[in-house]
Amino acid sequence: MPTYLEGLLAPVADEIEAVDLPVSGELPAELVGRYFRNGPNPLPGQDPGHWFGGEGMIHGVRIRDGRAEWYRNRWVKTTRLAGAEYLTDAGLDRAAVNANTNVIRHAGKIFALVESGFPYEMTPELDTVGVCDFGGRLTTAMTAHPKEDPVTGDLHFFGYGFTPPYLTYHRLDKSGELVESRDIDVPGPTMMHDFSITENHVIWLDLPLVFEFERVGNGMPYVWSDSYGARIGVMPTGGDVQWFDVDPCYVFHVGNAYEDQGRIVLDAVRYARDKFADLWGEISGAPNPAASAGGSGLYRWILDPASGKVVEELRDDRDIEFPSFNEEHLGRPSKFLYTVTDSAVVKYDTGSGRSEVNELGKNPGEAEFVRKQDAETEDDGWLMSIVTEHDGSGSELLVLDAQTLEFTASIRLPRRVPSGFHGNWLPDA
Repeated sequence: MPTYLEGLLAPVADEIEAVDLPVSGELPAELVGRYFRNGPNPLPGQDPGHWFGGEGMIHGVRIRDGRAEWYRNRWVKTTRLAGAEYLTDAGLDRAAVNANTNVIRHAGKIFALVESGFPYEMTPELDTVGVCDFGGRLTTAMTAHPKEDPVTGDLHFFGYGFTPPYLTYHRLDKSGELVESRDIDVPGPTMMHDFSITENHVIWLDLPLVFEFERVGNGMPYVWSDSYGARIGVMPTGGDVQWFDVDPCYVFHVGNAYEDQGRIVLDAVRYARDKFADLWGEISGAPNPAASAGGSGLYRWILDPASGKVVEELRDDRDIEFPSFNEEHLGRPSKFLYTVTDSAVVKYDTGSGRSEVNELGKNPGEAEFVRKQDAETEDDGWLMSIVTEHDGSGSELLVLDAQTLEFTASIRLPRRVPSGFHGNWLPDA
């Protein structure tokens, strides 16, 4: 059986619901809302050919008055789940996607996202409302990693594809109306999973994972290209992109980016070629035994538009993923970054590079930062993560103090939750 259908990645077979979940510790009184986490979960008997290919399933926990009122898991009811095909004689059906990567809220609406097509609107109870193209204005795919500017409330995002235009920038205003779309010139059809923004710029990652049409229908149709090159683009608001060549690499997930005396600072989890080949093989069910064990970690680029120069720095070679931070500082200077390993949560001081670690002895998912309402410091809040026993015996929603990484509370979930991608805390309005 492929590795993406086994162990911590193994899908669950059905949708369930449970109420009055067991709580250890004490849930903070101001945590009133829902924690939703999305990820691939193939239907029973389905082999999607790659971990990324499974149908989207959202796991949700409702918290109020110090209680965990319910847990439920629901497939996102896309047209693909009902049998629709993405590639048709008439072209691409961008509604026929698996919506399996992220779940966000913007302008009062909850969206399940995947980067190959349109978002799907969900209810707070995880019922599927339906596909959304923002009144017909969205004509490309939508990234699973949009960025909401904490000052303007605008949602910046993009779509990429395997036919021109390969990259298109979009912006929703704070009311949810699509107010800007424009093509960005890149040389080929790369897989651009994430990007970043600063107060006055959009930051693009044009990296050498390139679409190959011959691989369609055989797992993920993207392969590393030694000839494509790697570059980072800095696009001022309303301006043209300035590109900076960088050492070849791949980035699934960025941390924060910000402006510093005219320069752009970008932190991300970076994979060198061999480490990427190893990871890509693992999640596609075909491990690469010749790949190096090294070559990934927390990385920083400092880009200087005035001189055209870039400084690259490996800040930590630990195998980490899913960087998160206090998004009240998104696009602005920030001090703290949170990541996870296969058994720990790691907190970085991005200024000094120092780190603190909570060795959980279990497998954590993305540790999402939740800010306290009366926060006095950037790290005054909690981290929320679905954590699973390595033997697959059970999962919990863990709440840690974001300042100390110490235990705050834990909600025992009624089933193992498969390893997945991204989630968000959605507080009650």
